[in-house]
Amino acid sequence: MEPAAGPIRIGELSRRVGVSAELLRAWERRYNLLSPARTTGGLRLYGENDERCVLRMVEHLNAGMSAAEAARLTRREVDGEPQAPPGMVADLQPGDEASSSTAVGAQLRDALDRFDETGAHAALDRLFSRFTVETVVREAVLPYLAELGERYEASGDGMIAQEHFASALLRGRLLGLARGWGSGYGPMALLACFPGEQHDLALTCFGLALRAKGWRITFLGPDTPLPTITDTAAHLRPALVVLAATIAPDSAAAREHLATIAALAPLALAGAGAKESDAVAVGARLLSDDPFTAAAAIAAEIPHSR
Repeated sequence: MEPAAGPIRIGELSRRVGVSAELLRAWERRYNLLSPARTTGGLRLYGENDERCVLRMVEHLNAGMSAAEAARLTRREVDGEPQAPPGMVADLQPGDEASSSTAVGAQLRDALDRFDETGAHAALDRLFSRFTVETVVREAVLPYLAELGERYEASGDGMIAQEHFASALLRGRLLGLARGWGSGYGPMALLACFPGEQHDLALTCFGLALRAKGWRITFLGPDTPLPTITDTAAHLRPALVVLAATIAPDSAAAREHLATIAALAPLALAGAGAKESDAVAVGARLLSDDPFTAAAAIAAEIPHSR
């Protein structure tokens, strides 16, 4: 496949290279693999070099390399070895501190892969005792979930039990951190998943990120009927409504409900199933960044005093 002739969105890059947008974002954050340009509105645009990097990364992974090794070699081959950006956790090398989030994150990954509940909770305890919630989620939880999703797509039914086990355990821990997130005096965000959508981990992370900015969170969770979300928005009049889906409903009735919600409060759509055209059609915005970047942008736009 010839590289793209001009800048493209991450969805088009994902289609061209056969790698999910979530995994591309994880590679960008964790390994500095991609170098998108940004529009004045903050939109990421990817070019030919990014596409070459991803394709080369996939080749190395298929050859049996670890993701860290593949990314390091890809950067050296395509661009030369850049310096990791501030705040990025480097891959663990001999002699590094054992308290590195990379090291403990690897322990978490190993425990989850082995269905070791005690070991996974112990690894999470160590992570949360040493690092911020944002660091733990960015460096350990989201990359693992992205990798797990990739393995699930490759293996099919063989990964169902593992995906359910890991998601349930991580969801329970993150919701434990969310206890009391509806209290306080900041702006309120109403968060819910579209009908039929069971994956709410990224939405939970977004809620935790907004809570850290002083917001109050009302969380309806997975598989929420659109009339229920509409009624709740009408009752609470939140400063923001965020709906997430990996596959968003596509019907006239769904669009009518979304337009009604958008008339009641600012509405944002998130997740792999959310498309910018759908958001624009119902008067909503699209949240395409990771949960913490998206939360920071929202908090900067809507004053705490609202």
